[in-house]
Amino acid sequence: MAKVVYFSRKHENLINGKIEELPEGNTKIVAIKIAKMIHSDAIELSPVTNYPRGYFEAVEVAEKEKRDQLRPLFHKLSDQLKEEKHLFLDFPNWCGGMPKIVVNFLKTYYMKEKIIYPFCTHEGSAFGNSLFELKELCSEAKIMVGLPVRGSNAYKADDSIKNWLVQYQKNGGMENGKK
Repeated sequence: MAKVVYFSRKHENLINGKIEELPEGNTKIVAIKIAKMIHSDAIELSPVTNYPRGYFEAVEVAEKEKRDQLRPLFHKLSDQLKEEKHLFLDFPNWCGGMPKIVVNFLKTYYMKEKIIYPFCTHEGSAFGNSLFELKELCSEAKIMVGLPVRGSNAYKADDSIKNWLVQYQKNGGMENGKK
């Protein structure tokens, strides 16, 4: 069975070029959809120190983390992740790449021999450099084709997700769409 690990940020976000208040992050919406479709748990990568509510303030923090190569701390996740062969990794594209909290997660948890299915939310830049970062950080894992979802389309991404999950089925993750 697989696990879905996601990092998401609610509150002010950029949606179709405008700042909007979101009750839950777009990335979480997609992660929950995937978890339901593969009959798995969605595990949130939750920062020890919350990101600012304001969009521009959060961007400043993300830029500082990237510039200074910081490793934001996160609350401990289940030890069961070490046992899982398939890992769905969901994150927003921040500053052209993976949020540093996700980088820290990948450096902290054992990824050797895992099959990783990356997916991200964005507002026009798809994965940016995230897949290059992922391949570098997890060089001993098998990185599958990723799914970028425009954040403003998160609520209506079901068909894209179903089409993307075919590769998971082909890798023995589900038999006939069931766990």
